[in-house]
Amino acid sequence: MSGKNVTVREATPGDADDLGRLLHDFSVEYDDETPGAAAFAARLRELLAGDETAAVVAGHGPDGFAIVRFRPSLYTPANECYLAELYVVPALRGNGIGRAIMDAVLDLARAHGCDHIDLGTSVDDVAARALYERMGFTNREGGPDGPSMLYYEREL
Repeated sequence: MSGKNVTVREATPGDADDLGRLLHDFSVEYDDETPGAAAFAARLRELLAGDETAAVVAGHGPDGFAIVRFRPSLYTPANECYLAELYVVPALRGNGIGRAIMDAVLDLARAHGCDHIDLGTSVDDVAARALYERMGFTNREGGPDGPSMLYYEREL
């Protein structure tokens, strides 16, 4: 399977079980805590029924997914999109599936009235960073010579 032959579509609440399984696998792969596939599925079923969260699934397995969140922009009358998660099944990476998912995410964000998209990723995730940079994302403020941007998080 290659990215050119993969089908990517917007997920529905009916995809929540598959998304929950993949999100659990993603968490396990990166040693993150996980409430389990069923708990993820229940939460995603709820979120996907609303207007602030959307997802895309790729392939028939499905073989990958992305989850995005929408919010009003402070700077323009448009919305912003946050790429919360992107995952491709490990055995299928490097075949263009991530690129196909990201193309669908950008189309979905535009369809939701977004004029900006942002994301956070690990410095160590070289493959993801390369994908994002090939797609025009930058971690430099104000252009290629600007300072590096950082993403911070904290549990509350």
